[in-house]
Amino acid sequence: MSILSFFGCGRKASAYPQDKITTAEGGEVTITFFKHASLSLEIDGRYIYVDPVDEYADYGSLPKADVVLVTHSHYDHLDMAAIDRLRKPETVAVCDKTSAEAFEFDCVTMTPGSISTPIEGVVIEAVPAYNISEGHTQFHPREREDCGYVITVGGTRIYIAGDTENNDDIKALKDIDIAFLPVNQPYTMTVEQAVDAVKAIAPRVFYPYHYGGTEHTTDLDGLAAGLEGVTEVRIRPME
Repeated sequence: MSILSFFGCGRKASAYPQDKITTAEGGEVTITFFKHASLSLEIDGRYIYVDPVDEYADYGSLPKADVVLVTHSHYDHLDMAAIDRLRKPETVAVCDKTSAEAFEFDCVTMTPGSISTPIEGVVIEAVPAYNISEGHTQFHPREREDCGYVITVGGTRIYIAGDTENNDDIKALKDIDIAFLPVNQPYTMTVEQAVDAVKAIAPRVFYPYHYGGTEHTTDLDGLAAGLEGVTEVRIRPME
């Protein structure tokens, strides 16, 4: 497993919460938390934006994207207006096959099991993202092949799950240093499902994300309590 160094929540002029990570090879990654499932990773001055949505951040004031990563085609994950604000001529879009149809520029189309290196030193592996609970499988059906992504940089593996439940495919992931898992029902995981998934994946650090936004309040305190002694739980304001 990689060795991580974490610092307190920093702020740029944009005032979005941030954490800084030292990778296993001594590099630095800055995670910026916007809202819901939208976040970014800065790696040596290069920017990866995950599921940017216009209402969650002022993307026009942020650095342009080197990579835009889209997990699936739902409106709270795929927003062409936000992507257009971040886009520059050399921006690489990486997305699932359903979202690929929406892009007006070249997109690296991923299905679970695909691997891409969109920029030097960054490897992205697509992993399955789907619901398993009875009555919920229509939200993210397995056959649509929505994606989560494992981003490897500097020997550190960062898992960004997209919209999924605690299915056997994600529970089989190995050597994950940092995990972002969605916790809001009825669309993604319950607190109990997230605890089960984190225990199986065993990341060094777990960030719940994609919480709130429905009539079901996510019990973040209960989530942290359920993982006490298992991993470090870091809750950032993404609601």
